[in-house]
Amino acid sequence: MAILLKRAYDKPAPEDGKRVLVERLWPRGLKKEEAKIDEWLKDVAPSTELRKWYSHDPAKWAEFKKRYWKELETKNEAVSKLAKECKESQVTFVFGSKEERLNNAVALKEYIELKFK
Repeated sequence: MAILLKRAYDKPAPEDGKRVLVERLWPRGLKKEEAKIDEWLKDVAPSTELRKWYSHDPAKWAEFKKRYWKELETKNEAVSKLAKECKESQVTFVFGSKEERLNNAVALKEYIELKFK
């Protein structure tokens, strides 16, 4: 499975393959033509309530992942389609957070790699 992770503010590169924004909100201050996003999957992003609760607090990471994965279980069609794309070609999950290790794109990548081996 070929999944890369990249901040929305980092320069797009040919090796990114298909660039999928996995955020509910468009990254602040980023122009759409600069982002080079191929697909925006709001449906696989954490709910607004979960995102606000987590607030990128490292102490809440394990619980955030647990709650987010539970949300993903209810979005099986969208997640399955995304996983299929990841198996077939290079996909980069694009995220807006400054936090590069503990964010929803990391959790989504881990979820897909575990559930859709």
